[in-house]
Amino acid sequence: MALFYVARYPGPDAAAAAGPEGAEAGAHGRARALLERLQSRARERQQQREPAQTEAAASTEPATRRRRRPRRRRRVNDAEPGSPEAPQGKRRKADGEDAGAESNEEAPGEPSAGSSEEAPGEPSAGSSEEAPGERSTSASAEAAPDGPALEEAAGPLVPGLVLGGFGKRKAPKVQPFLPRWLAEPNCVRRNVTEDLVPIEDIPDVHPDLQKQLRAHGISSYFPVQAAVIPALLESAACGFLVGRGGYRPSDLCVSAPTGSGKTLAFVIPVVQALLSRVVCHIRALVVLPTKELAQQVSKVFNIYTDATPLRVSLVTGQKSLVKEQESLVQKTADGYRCLADIVVATPGRLVDHIDQTPGFSLQQLRFLIIDEADRMIDSMHQSWLPRVVAAAFQSEDPADPCALLQRRQAQAVTAASTCCPQMPLQKLLFSATLTQNPEKLQQLGLHQPRLFSTGLAHRGLEDTDGDGDSGKYAFPVGLTHHYVPCSLSSKPLVVLHLVLEMGFSRVLCFTNSRENSHRLFLLVQAFGGVDVAEFSSRYGPGQRRMILKQFEQGKIQLLISTDATARGIDVQGVELVVNYDAPQYLRTYVHRVGRTARAGKTGQAFTLLLKVQERRFLRMLTEAGAPELQRHELSSKLLQPLVPRYEEALSQLEESVKEERKQRAA
Repeated sequence: MALFYVARYPGPDAAAAAGPEGAEAGAHGRARALLERLQSRARERQQQREPAQTEAAASTEPATRRRRRPRRRRRVNDAEPGSPEAPQGKRRKADGEDAGAESNEEAPGEPSAGSSEEAPGEPSAGSSEEAPGERSTSASAEAAPDGPALEEAAGPLVPGLVLGGFGKRKAPKVQPFLPRWLAEPNCVRRNVTEDLVPIEDIPDVHPDLQKQLRAHGISSYFPVQAAVIPALLESAACGFLVGRGGYRPSDLCVSAPTGSGKTLAFVIPVVQALLSRVVCHIRALVVLPTKELAQQVSKVFNIYTDATPLRVSLVTGQKSLVKEQESLVQKTADGYRCLADIVVATPGRLVDHIDQTPGFSLQQLRFLIIDEADRMIDSMHQSWLPRVVAAAFQSEDPADPCALLQRRQAQAVTAASTCCPQMPLQKLLFSATLTQNPEKLQQLGLHQPRLFSTGLAHRGLEDTDGDGDSGKYAFPVGLTHHYVPCSLSSKPLVVLHLVLEMGFSRVLCFTNSRENSHRLFLLVQAFGGVDVAEFSSRYGPGQRRMILKQFEQGKIQLLISTDATARGIDVQGVELVVNYDAPQYLRTYVHRVGRTARAGKTGQAFTLLLKVQERRFLRMLTEAGAPELQRHELSSKLLQPLVPRYEEALSQLEESVKEERKQRAA
């Protein structure tokens, strides 16, 4: 709404008579009166529109939906050429100030103040000439308040946004973005009893190896073996010197439950790929975290290479460095001769041979196998993998007779880097708890990797703990999970009750430390009635190997161990696993309970939980998608018959601990 007020200047006589103070007071009074008149008209029009606005607001949409308010039209100011499109509110303010500061109300018939005497019929100096029939500026100013501008400006009121809804909400989970090979793995069936594949269904396996399998009572492949063996044989179909089509084969990652046959999944294709070798060089390197696991894998390789010219060497530090060097290289007149095709090693001892063994070369390495890959990644601070990869690549020497197949470490995959044939280096990763962290896997420098997994949680961009699936890690199908709520003082009684009253012949009990393992061993030994042994770093490699052999033969009923046996050790006939100390991490629990229910058999796992541990432990397994744990209550009446002998054993334990302390002090 705008009002244009044009006043004619008074003549010189009137201005002189009124004086400067009177003229200024009159101008302010007229401006005030004009402003009051405009405000009263605006209030009247607003009161007239209030009933209509109330009805319109009742019929509008709910307040939760915001509607844009209609934009007001702009009126062109014909009276002020300098600001033709100024907003109406600013015009009103400017008009009021101009009217009060520059205009004076003229008396009828007086000439304007800024003009001289004019001839009759001539226009005044302060006004513009108007054509007949046109409206004057003052007339348009008086009509402006009553025109359509005010109606257009004051449209129907729109209800504003109602604030609220500040209640607590569960924050949405952040979904990680996984690489495609992690998000879309090759799915492997999990049931090792129903999803077996007969040996005849995979004809690519060499007949001699099939004969060896049948000789050891294997007539069918487990699901993970049926998926991985053909993939590895396909990558080595053109021989081990070059990849298929001259290209470097993809690296493989295998995540499958404990006891699902992962070891045989890489032993069979590696042995078959190296059967055609002529010169003995280290073609396959298997790296494992513990000596016991390395011995187990070396034993499997020896079984399937007995009838072949291939040689297997075990490098774990159980023998002296000189003895191991004699099994790896032999000095000749013209240099050194390699004596091993397949090397099974632990990381520390492997680095020792790279640094200290003359003639030990990995330049012809074709397969780098990393078993228990998640634990090996955790030990990357030892920098063993960069040392191995650096030793596998030769320095560029044109005089080398094998320069045609010389392996070069390309910075980027281009047409020029793939045009020259070279011996590929293929990495194979195996674990029951393979990490999904791309940053950790990036440390391994994988080349176009492929993932074989039994867990469906790897699909899509879902959370790594599993949403709507079977969970992050897969457990053996025949495994039953239990937990026993108990106090700290009653833990040994619970273990004795499970061994003596429930009739298990082979029980594997895990503790979190070597001290706890030793004290529990002394206590059970003092209690009597149970063939018990301890398996920890207190014993040497030869003693530990003997203890495992006796436990497998059934001469030991209860084996108390630290997590040294939790990784990959395959002990036949374990019926029960007891977690004397609750594991702090999910991966530890997976590997502990995986010592039973192996290869399609059944087994049970009991975890002893204190009251303060129960909630956290159960939540950890629930979030991981583990099967529901059954609560196993043991009342004091069941444990009461064991209390008298238990108290005597406690007193003997105290004496044994004192004697050991004296021996250490001496």
